[in-house]
Amino acid sequence: MLRRSLASLAGALVLTAGGAVAGAAPAVADEGGGFTLQDPRITESSGLAASRRHPGVYWTHNDSEDGSRVFAVDGRTGRTVATVTLAGVGQARDIEAVSVGPDGRVYVGDIGDNFDGGWDHVWIYAFEEPKELRDATVRATQYVVRYEGGARDAESLAVHPGTGRVYIVDKRREGDGRLFAGPERLSAQGVNLFRPVADVNVWATDAAFSPDGAQLAVRGYLEGVLLDWNGGRPEERERLSPPFQGQGESLTYSADGRLLLFGSEGEGSRVVARPAPEGASAGSPDASSPGSPSSSSPAGGPSSGEDGGRGGNEGSVTLGGVAVVAAVVGLWAAARRRRAD
Repeated sequence: MLRRSLASLAGALVLTAGGAVAGAAPAVADEGGGFTLQDPRITESSGLAASRRHPGVYWTHNDSEDGSRVFAVDGRTGRTVATVTLAGVGQARDIEAVSVGPDGRVYVGDIGDNFDGGWDHVWIYAFEEPKELRDATVRATQYVVRYEGGARDAESLAVHPGTGRVYIVDKRREGDGRLFAGPERLSAQGVNLFRPVADVNVWATDAAFSPDGAQLAVRGYLEGVLLDWNGGRPEERERLSPPFQGQGESLTYSADGRLLLFGSEGEGSRVVARPAPEGASAGSPDASSPGSPSSSSPAGGPSSGEDGGRGGNEGSVTLGGVAVVAAVVGLWAAARRRRAD
């Protein structure tokens, strides 16, 4: 959500305008495969995931205060082809992410925290991806999540396509952002403890694995990072430059791995497609390598004390100084409007 840490983001934007943009590359146009969301009910698209069962279909959802429902959208037309309402999970608090696992289930992350780590737990919901796309109410499984080291605000959730392990990236920067790994299998009884396995220096708003599980892409509003998975020991490969969007909060690979798709909040928002970085493919993931549980770590990666891929801060965004200032003003105005509501 944009309601929190606005001052920190504004400061980061001003710093970026004063430095990194000097060598920024020009913005890249939509490479085809993008689409515009047509459903007037989708006003705060905050997560995006390519369907495994239905080629060309993408799952998305609104941000907080929209209940427990997700939308299946045709990537050719941008039209909603099914609305799925989740039963058995109580009142959703702040849904921020969606991902499709290798077990055929859709995972929905009710992981946002408007109090920047004020909730002592968050939730993940999972339901079987329907064989037929039509409006329906389905029973979902609810999982309770806590973080080792205390509560965190997060908007990014990704399920590894080989192992089915769930990962969350918190929304922190300045050397304090983390990638957290869930247990090898989530349990509907008790609490699922997520442990830090790598540093991620991005104010993350979404994340997605490549279809082969070899890479994890993480986006923020103005920057992103691509991690090589390295058998569950991620290392930063390169910085990413998301397209400039008013409130860019969603990311997914296309099902064939050729594209990265970036979405934004707002009614009638555009999902922009970019060529995926080289190295990603739609090949079958090897469950015994990328993301597989490590014998030295119960979380499937290095312990919080190990260097799990701390990359530098090099790289630049594709914005000039004027656009950065405009972004600050726009974000501030959006936040003021939400408070007024």
